[in-house]
Amino acid sequence: MIRRRPATGARDARPRRPETVVWAAFALSLIARPAAAAEGVVVGAVAFVWMALAFTILVAAAGALCRHILQARRRAEDAHNLVLGALESSPRARMIAGPDGEVVHANKAWKAMVGDDAVAPLSALEDRLDDDARARLRRLRDAAVAGTRASAEIRLAAPGGGREWRNVTVDPLEGRPGYVLWGMEDITARREMEQIMREEQGRLADFLENAPIGFYSVDRDGRFLFINDTLASWLGSTPPEITGGSSRLHDFIAGADTLGRAPFTPFASDDETQGEVTMRGAGDRNFQAFITQTVMDRKDDGGFRTRSLVRDLTAERDWAEALERSEQRFHRFFDEAPVGIILVDTDGAVTECSAAFARMAGTDVARARGRHLAAFVAEDHVKPVSDWIAGALADAASSAPLQVELAGADQMKAALFARRLDDGAGKASGLIVHVLDQTEQRRLEEQFIQAQKMEMVGKLAGGVAHDFNNLLTAMIGFCDLLLLRHSAQDSSFGDIMQIKQNANRAANLVRQLLAFSRQQTLQPKVLNVTDVLAEISHLLRRLIGANIELNMIHGRDLGLVRVDKSQLEQVIINLAVNARDAIGENGTLTIRTRNVTAARSGDEPHSPLPADDYVALEVSDSGSGIAPENLDKIFEPFFTTKEMGSGTGLGLSTVYGIIRQTGGHIFVDSAPDEGARFTIYLPCYEAGADQAAAPADAGPEALPAADLTGVGTVLLVEDEDAVRMFGARALRNKGYSVVDVSSGESALEVLEAGEARFDLLITDVIMPGLDGPGLIRRVREKFPAMKVIYISGYAEDSFRRRLDDSEDVHFLPKPFTLQQLAGKVKEIMEDGAP
Repeated sequence: MIRRRPATGARDARPRRPETVVWAAFALSLIARPAAAAEGVVVGAVAFVWMALAFTILVAAAGALCRHILQARRRAEDAHNLVLGALESSPRARMIAGPDGEVVHANKAWKAMVGDDAVAPLSALEDRLDDDARARLRRLRDAAVAGTRASAEIRLAAPGGGREWRNVTVDPLEGRPGYVLWGMEDITARREMEQIMREEQGRLADFLENAPIGFYSVDRDGRFLFINDTLASWLGSTPPEITGGSSRLHDFIAGADTLGRAPFTPFASDDETQGEVTMRGAGDRNFQAFITQTVMDRKDDGGFRTRSLVRDLTAERDWAEALERSEQRFHRFFDEAPVGIILVDTDGAVTECSAAFARMAGTDVARARGRHLAAFVAEDHVKPVSDWIAGALADAASSAPLQVELAGADQMKAALFARRLDDGAGKASGLIVHVLDQTEQRRLEEQFIQAQKMEMVGKLAGGVAHDFNNLLTAMIGFCDLLLLRHSAQDSSFGDIMQIKQNANRAANLVRQLLAFSRQQTLQPKVLNVTDVLAEISHLLRRLIGANIELNMIHGRDLGLVRVDKSQLEQVIINLAVNARDAIGENGTLTIRTRNVTAARSGDEPHSPLPADDYVALEVSDSGSGIAPENLDKIFEPFFTTKEMGSGTGLGLSTVYGIIRQTGGHIFVDSAPDEGARFTIYLPCYEAGADQAAAPADAGPEALPAADLTGVGTVLLVEDEDAVRMFGARALRNKGYSVVDVSSGESALEVLEAGEARFDLLITDVIMPGLDGPGLIRRVREKFPAMKVIYISGYAEDSFRRRLDDSEDVHFLPKPFTLQQLAGKVKEIMEDGAP
């Protein structure tokens, strides 16, 4: 270490002045030489003066020299201290090493970075260096020994992990052979920044080379100065082949010879141009490209280069076409969907809707946007819709479908289904609402409910009619028995006839109930509706009166139908009378017929109809019409809008029952003050098609006989006592032997007893326990030749399907008279066939 001298400013350290020393010597010489004055005072004095003067000059020169030396020394010490201070205050680590490598001086930055190593520079860092760093450090030490300048960047391990970098320099001290100034700087941050910059440059270069867009630069002649890998691959080459060869930009542009100085060539006068060109790609594939070109480094001599960007529009065009197809599909699904689709915001306003919903609501898409969803429903449904929207936005899981009526002119019935839309935070951002048109479904549901109700009422009416027929059979039968004992001159004859006539009127009412319940006996025949209308036209004109105009419009080439003629006439008459009452004083009744093919049945206003060929019969009037609240009730039995006592309420219900039992369909269209139109669809008859078995008889009154007496044994089975008593007495009066029982089980016991041989079995159909069809099957097992007559208040069709096709049975409907019963029995007994 260089040791500092004491400060020159201390008083006891300063040397004495030279004048003081000279005068002191002079005084001593005076004292030492007293004898000189005696020998030669004058000579001695002169010599002494000269000696003193010379000594004084000598002393003065010595003092000046001493002062100069002291000042030089002070300046050297100040410079030394200044250098040391500069080294200490330098932020860069500095160390001076001597010829033997010893540390002469190290500043604070060096000590902080390396330590106070007096043996060898940087020996304290040896354990933090790798092999490469040690080799670099050795080269620095060799340079220091050789007295040459050197520098190196050394990497060393950081104490806390990682790597640190030091820039170490060796500078020989000029004029001090063997002395070396070592310097050290922490360049870790710089090296890290350089590393980051290299990585960024690498990523940038990788981006430029492999970006999904092309980059290139050309000179004035179109020669490529740069091209990235992406564009080179599009062109079917590599960057070195393009930039190192003779390729020019025009070589890769289709039709470049006709472009001239097009804005996409490097000959453009503008600094920046852009546009679309067709480029020649790999494998003779041309592709559309969009080029943006900027001219750089323009000089007076015309030399420049371009900086250009190329986008391959092929994928974009494909994406655009795919997007267009996707949009078309979306619009097809959205606008052409059979259900309405609505996007609703959190305020309930419609932001978007499909064309289907606009049609349902009676508006257009543009007018629907921005309006609240509740504005499209009927007034009674506004609040329920608002509450439903609020509930769907609050809790998607609780959003149940809502049945509403739309406010459009068609007043469609619809069901609303909602699904909540959430944003990224899980909050409601709106609703997707699907609107399903349920008008037809509601109508079908109402028709189904009405049909169920009619079916239930029909079953009830049939049951009532069956029981009532038993009573009427007994009433009419016993009247006939009384009339056998009373002549026309008897006073009781008129009373009995009155009872019988009223019973017959009641029987007609029961037949209407059976017609409504579709349980009456039909006699279907193949006929033309036009012929039926022609036959009853005169009757219809008398029924409706002269003040009502009757128009009949017959369709051409009408198909044939298989119906009961009398029942069809009853249908037309009932509808005509109903129209007469609705018209009042003056009006028009129109009856129209037409064909409906199976292919066009779905186009009928009352669809859906089963796919079939029909003959349509329309009966329309110009009357007062039917109130909407009554349309669903007009076919119900005993329902009437007429005044009390003006009708039974069975006219239209009878029409409905006859048409349905025939296999047809009936619909009504009406509005107040617009008249009513009843449309009947009768299935067309197909020759050779399966037909229901025709009744064995032509009706209750078909076989009157002058002589109704006969001989034979009859087994009568009837659970109704009055009917059984009347039948037994009536047949005994005609000469037959009759055994009557009240149940099927009793009849089997009688037959199995074998006490009598029976020629005819007469049995009721509906009986408790063993019914009529079951009894016949049991009887035919032992007596296959037994003749059978069924009697029932129900229609024949209701039980014939329960019998085997091979069974030959006869039917007599209730109520029947004595003559009808006796005539039927005589006919069967005289018939030789079983």
